[in-house]
Amino acid sequence: MRPNFEKRMITDIIWLLVGLALVTFGSDWLVEGASGIARRAGVTEFVIGMTVVGFGTSMPELVSSLFSALEGHGDMAIGNVTGSNICNVLLILGVTGLISPLAYSKNNVRRDIPVCIAATVLLSLMIMKWNPAGELVGVSRLDGVVLLVLFAVFMLYSFKTGKESPDAQRESEEAPMPVWKSVLLTVLGIAGLIVGGRLFVDNTVSIAQALHVSDAFIAVTMMAFGTSVPELATCIVAAAKKKNDLALGNIIGSCIFNILLIIGVSATASPLAVSSLTRIDLALFVGSALMLLTAAWCFKKRVLDRADAAIYLLAYVGYVVWLFSIQ
Repeated sequence: MRPNFEKRMITDIIWLLVGLALVTFGSDWLVEGASGIARRAGVTEFVIGMTVVGFGTSMPELVSSLFSALEGHGDMAIGNVTGSNICNVLLILGVTGLISPLAYSKNNVRRDIPVCIAATVLLSLMIMKWNPAGELVGVSRLDGVVLLVLFAVFMLYSFKTGKESPDAQRESEEAPMPVWKSVLLTVLGIAGLIVGGRLFVDNTVSIAQALHVSDAFIAVTMMAFGTSVPELATCIVAAAKKKNDLALGNIIGSCIFNILLIIGVSATASPLAVSSLTRIDLALFVGSALMLLTAAWCFKKRVLDRADAAIYLLAYVGYVVWLFSIQ
């Protein structure tokens, strides 16, 4: 029995890694293709980072959460998003900030981060609804529709206010990608994400069941980190190239997309029941969003410096250690 168990685990892990590779490459192709289309529309780098790149790097979470919802794993769908947002802020911005301190703009502090915090609090309130029997209800289809409407408003507002000036467009050194190449990369990226996302979710569930751990635990740890790999890669490259707007825009945009689009689509497709997500998970989910704002005023004003980044990383390590301790 033991050899069969080990063989099955190895097979599941191999297919999970194949799925993760497809998701990662698919995200990269989608970001490149969609960015090429967006640049032709003449929008700023931050808006590209927050919308187009944020959307592309959030596609793994979208595919994984949607498949989880359709297969009746509501905890996994919600845990994937809450875990990914915690990972985005505490781990990815922590690593990025250690590489290169990230400067906040006035718009980040006054508009973008408050929108992220508001979306985080809204989802938490939706999750914490109780029925007369004292049980968590979860996220309903109506909640999902509300989130999708808010997502549409957010997108329209971002593109309306994020147009690049004609002079800035002319000064751009980067030649726009041919339309055919942008479309091809976008299509290939979506295909890679769909196939890879299905492999990733199926084998993640299989491993979780074999190890006898909860859907929520596997979602907020393994699944959340795996689907956050595109954000991690994008931010590290952006930090190395001193593209602060792209790195911050990617993380803020991904967090907003995860809540409004991913939970919106998943809950609309199938209501998301909640059973094993804890108050600690939700507290850190909201707390990580608040830390985005508080970091703007700690140590150096409107800069996420290395001290902030170290605190982020310590908080993430502590959270993961706590998760393992309760299993």
